[in-house]
Amino acid sequence: MPEVIFPGPEGRLEGRFSPGPRPRAPVAMILHPHPTAGGTMNNAIVQQLYKTFQRRGFATLRFNFRGVGKSQGTFDNGIGELSDAASALDWVQSFHPEASTTWIAGFSFGAWIGMQLLMRRPEIRGFISVAPPANMYDFTFLAPCPASGIIIQGENDEVSPPLATQKLVDKLRTQKHITIHHDTIPKANHFFEHEMPELMGSVDKYLDMRLDPNSPIR
Repeated sequence: MPEVIFPGPEGRLEGRFSPGPRPRAPVAMILHPHPTAGGTMNNAIVQQLYKTFQRRGFATLRFNFRGVGKSQGTFDNGIGELSDAASALDWVQSFHPEASTTWIAGFSFGAWIGMQLLMRRPEIRGFISVAPPANMYDFTFLAPCPASGIIIQGENDEVSPPLATQKLVDKLRTQKHITIHHDTIPKANHFFEHEMPELMGSVDKYLDMRLDPNSPIR
């Protein structure tokens, strides 16, 4: 997984990029947790999501938001980080302009940024949102949510309580033309410290269904 440096809105951004095996390979981008709480692209969940999409033949990128690792700039409370994500997606698409589809995956803060990016980029057709902090950030911008996806939650999430996530899921499920899956992983906390296999099993099961040529969800 080669290290890459590419231009962002506030200077260079650092990432790891696995090119797709063919020109029309699908694209996936993975977004990391909160920068001021130690979140980086090397977070264990971010790395596992990256490997999952890479294994499935996606052109896959994970990167550090501004001010993290070798990425230039300073933390911008989500506004600048959304711009970073848009620039990163532009960069991947420059290599795969004919990508068959585009996916976004994020963990915690990264899930919030990823779902904002959904609203800006109609080419994103699927999302994986792990432990979105529905109690800490406003998700009302998802009106309507433009793509189907899955929200995965830990039963014992102490950062983003399951009740807040359930409210978000219920709201999204009132919308037509999209399908929202929701998995709750028993015993798991916000970081899925002892339940990583169960978390990734949920991700793989969902991707198996969505990426099947006969999937009812487009």
